Amino acid sequence: MRMYIARRFLHGLLVLWLVSLVIFSLVRILPGDAVIMQLDQAAAPTPEILSRARQELGLERPFLVQYRSWITSAVQGDLGRSLITRRPVTQELLKRINLTSHLAVMSIIVAMLIALPIGVLSAVRQDTVSDYVARFLAVLGLSLPDFWLATVIITFLAIWVQWIPPIGFAPLWEDPGRCLGQLLIPAFIIGARLAAVSMRMTRSSLLEVLRQDYIRTARAKGARERAVIVRHALKNAFIPVITVIGQQFSVLLGGTVIVEFIFLQPGVGSLMLDAVLLRDYTLIQGAVLFFAVVIVVTNLLVDLSYAWLDPRIRYR
Repeated sequence: MRMYIARRFLHGLLVLWLVSLVIFSLVRILPGDAVIMQLDQAAAPTPEILSRARQELGLERPFLVQYRSWITSAVQGDLGRSLITRRPVTQELLKRINLTSHLAVMSIIVAMLIALPIGVLSAVRQDTVSDYVARFLAVLGLSLPDFWLATVIITFLAIWVQWIPPIGFAPLWEDPGRCLGQLLIPAFIIGARLAAVSMRMTRSSLLEVLRQDYIRTARAKGARERAVIVRHALKNAFIPVITVIGQQFSVLLGGTVIVEFIFLQPGVGSLMLDAVLLRDYTLIQGAVLFFAVVIVVTNLLVDLSYAWLDPRIRYR
């Protein structure tokens, strides 16, 4: 186990280094000029003003010198300062990640509350009316775009119920009622698609496990069907599902920009969109590196959870 974790840690460091190198290179070939965006002058700035601004930001130094300076600071926890706001990138991310993490966790919870019971029911009652309805709902959840569902729901609430979700953000531990009022509907919209994917995965995985020899042995010994499913089948069938959950959680942290925009919630997705539009190189680099760290750590935790779900799995 220790050797496996050590190897995965080294692989993760290699991945993070490659990500940092790629993103540092790509943001510099984006069209536009961050210096002009920062100056925000009605008239075109003179070449002298542009040159002086680039020197202050360190953009005139050679590429490798800039990269070495940035990656050295990043290893120490300093992701630099935003070229537009001049505030630390870490501070900008922490301010926005609070909302996005709330939204991502709530979306995962909503998805699991929907997907697991329906997926298990669909597998246990294969080829029945319940199974067909569950499969139809899964296909429907995959077919409805998030932006369309969000627009329909918020329009319905505004016209027919005379209510719209409050604007702004309050953490769960400060004001639970306001937090749920702000994020429960966006979490349901995002969780609906994840529930569809997880439900189909739960069904197919559980059906495969129910055909295994040890399940037939448990039934032959007279074990109740509920005990067979809960104690023997469900835990092993959950391995592919937890893989999907881990992957989706990483995606949700940076991929909720459309829902955040519709519900006017200032999360990481909208922060990344603004950074790209304003050519804020430092913020883009820091945010992508942060998400890469989250993805690497999440994948490691998901892999380690396999041994707990299935004791037959051993790491070497």
